Amino acid sequence: MRIDIITLFPEMFEPVLNGSIIGRAQKSGVLEIVCHQLRDYAFDKHKRVDDTPYGGGMGMLMKAEPIALCFEDICKQIGKRPHFVYMSPQGKTLKQQRLRELADVENICILCGHYEGVDQRLLDEFIDEEISIGDYVLTGGEIPAMVFADALSRMVPGVLSNNECFTEESHFNGLLEYPQYTKPSVWRGKEVPEVLMSGHHANIEKWRKEKSIEVTALKRPEMLEKYDGK
Repeated sequence: MRIDIITLFPEMFEPVLNGSIIGRAQKSGVLEIVCHQLRDYAFDKHKRVDDTPYGGGMGMLMKAEPIALCFEDICKQIGKRPHFVYMSPQGKTLKQQRLRELADVENICILCGHYEGVDQRLLDEFIDEEISIGDYVLTGGEIPAMVFADALSRMVPGVLSNNECFTEESHFNGLLEYPQYTKPSVWRGKEVPEVLMSGHHANIEKWRKEKSIEVTALKRPEMLEKYDGK
């Protein structure tokens, strides 16, 4: 998978997406993440990519043409049109199911908004999907883009050591993850549940399923309403 990111602050992504698991995946060639400085596609000497909104109002809006030029250049670079996502508080809230679907897309481009947003004509003409990471507003789209890119990258085959790294986690099957324990078996008087040390895989799996349901009922009861029991 290749992920292109259109941003005013490409330097923000370097320490986050080039380290740890995502960084190793890029080095191995399983994943490619490319950041594009939007100001490189501005027209004037000041590299302006924003202007005042028609009709008045507070703040500035990102102009349509620099974004369009950058996206069209990305299309030329990869030889096809990527799925174009705009990180926006007006978008649908990102869910694990959508990540599973998008993991099959070969090329994805992410637009990081800023200021008071983006000229609507650009959104209408170019954007395939608006995604939000929650019902709140941040100072820009860079942090949401990092969240989206990280969560999506983990679903790409070869990024993690095996599929169980994410299929056993919270939200993948509609439940929260079961409690987990590591050595020592007794810590400050608290023991690891005996079933986990029994070596009986069927009993362990049954315990984990029951605990997942318990944890979900306690922390996110609304999720159980949609859980199909599988």
